[in-house]
Amino acid sequence: MFTGIVQGTAEVVEIQQRDNFRTHKVRMPADQLEELKPGASVAHNGCCLTVVTIDGDLVSFDLMQETLKVTNLGELKTGDRFNFERAARFGDEIGGHQMSGHIICTAEVTQVVESENNHQVWFRLPQAQTKYIFAKGYIGIDGISLTIGDVEADQFNVNLIPETLARTNLGWRKLGDRINIEIDPQTQAIVDTVERVLAQKTD
Repeated sequence: MFTGIVQGTAEVVEIQQRDNFRTHKVRMPADQLEELKPGASVAHNGCCLTVVTIDGDLVSFDLMQETLKVTNLGELKTGDRFNFERAARFGDEIGGHQMSGHIICTAEVTQVVESENNHQVWFRLPQAQTKYIFAKGYIGIDGISLTIGDVEADQFNVNLIPETLARTNLGWRKLGDRINIEIDPQTQAIVDTVERVLAQKTD
């Protein structure tokens, strides 16, 4: 389980590419290595990956075909940085909202609005996922727990505070970028249940 409170960004330092399979070697910040062991879970842009090997501050993760297809991790290149969060432990504060690390789709950045005291980003979702998007609802964007602002058809926005811009990769996202999306599981369950009940009543 993850909380959506990103702990920082980490750099991809090496990529081993095979057929429909990748291994990423990343440099983790020294203060995030404590008790990190092979088999541990670390979210990369919100996608839960498993530690394979650890060599000093270099940590390797395997990415399977489904991960490369559904998420934006296959677009990462050597030198790129991604948001990371280590798995929550019992007793940790849940400062965001409960997240599973399972990416449902990607969304496209369609607009970035910057002003002196605000940074707003608009995203376009695949049509099939728009039913889960509500103003003031929770959403996971590249692993960040955020509150949805405005919703217009297949697009929505979020407003970012300076701390989020400093800690995550959203500050340098630009038009056309693909962002990993995790829908709030409670919202998804409610919407799917209501759809199923209504469908049964019309049968």
